[in-house]
Amino acid sequence: MDDCSIEIGGTVVSPSSRCHIEIPVARLVTQTPISLPVTVINGCESGPVLWLSAAIHGDEINGVEIVRRTLEFIVPEQLKGTVIAVPIVNVFGFLEQSRYLPDRRDLNRSFPGSPRGSLASRLANLFMQEVVRKSTHGIDLHTASDRRTNLPQLRANLDDPETYRCAAAFGAPVIVHSTIRDGSLRQAATQQGIPVLLYEAGEALRFDREAIVVGVNGILRVMGVLGMYEIALSPPSIAPVKVRKTQWIRSPRGGILLLDVELGQEVRRKQKLGLIVDAFGNVAAKVVSPCDGIAIGMTRNPLVNQGDGIVHLARLPGDEAMEGGETQKGRNP
Repeated sequence: MDDCSIEIGGTVVSPSSRCHIEIPVARLVTQTPISLPVTVINGCESGPVLWLSAAIHGDEINGVEIVRRTLEFIVPEQLKGTVIAVPIVNVFGFLEQSRYLPDRRDLNRSFPGSPRGSLASRLANLFMQEVVRKSTHGIDLHTASDRRTNLPQLRANLDDPETYRCAAAFGAPVIVHSTIRDGSLRQAATQQGIPVLLYEAGEALRFDREAIVVGVNGILRVMGVLGMYEIALSPPSIAPVKVRKTQWIRSPRGGILLLDVELGQEVRRKQKLGLIVDAFGNVAAKVVSPCDGIAIGMTRNPLVNQGDGIVHLARLPGDEAMEGGETQKGRNP
């Protein structure tokens, strides 16, 4: 095999070429084969190997469109290194418009997987063998979970210099220093020494135009800082805000939620975020911010139960208030 060639799923991709590969995963109960779709763009010279992945949760489809648009920009003859793109990792969930696999397992809690484990474990193992272990860098694309939406944001280990360099280049409005979840793709890749960015934006089963544009531009900027590709992109209009802690504000009681804040809005401690009312309009409770922060996520469902997460705040640097709410070190609920 040529020094600049790369082999994925038993297929050798030569330099200055693009190849679509279907890697067999399993069969449905109808015996219909299911494959992992991979597009490999191998450049004219050796360089970094960047993987792009989306729809690890099958209903998080923004990333599918981000990957498609990104690949449209890339000309193999102008690329240094390799891009391995997997627009739909959880094909089973994607077909069912579900976050999970048929066995109700969360694929992003199943890494690094095993060739003899559950369906989720086998798919995770396949992805690790054929994609992650052949890469030098990774970008994993997500949205908020069902009935929630997220401001475009990055989750990354900002204490790692290479990861921070890529995160700063991406240009998302908010960059959150994030701890690693057990069983996640990011944890498994990090243990292999691979810097990974996790992009969160938009909501499940919806395309969000702004989130898609930010994602495509961010990937291209990362490719630029890695020396893989040159493309003229204007810098982000607003410098990214870097935070180390986030906090979910939870409903103090059940009722109908009337929010007063929008995604991306900066709020101050003790500012009213909204009201909980009953069906007759009687005010049951007022929701206030326990800290200075930026709204990076919120519920889309106005019907809330006591304890439901309703607004996710990125706590601004210097704010140490921790009254009411749940403080997390960059973790999703």
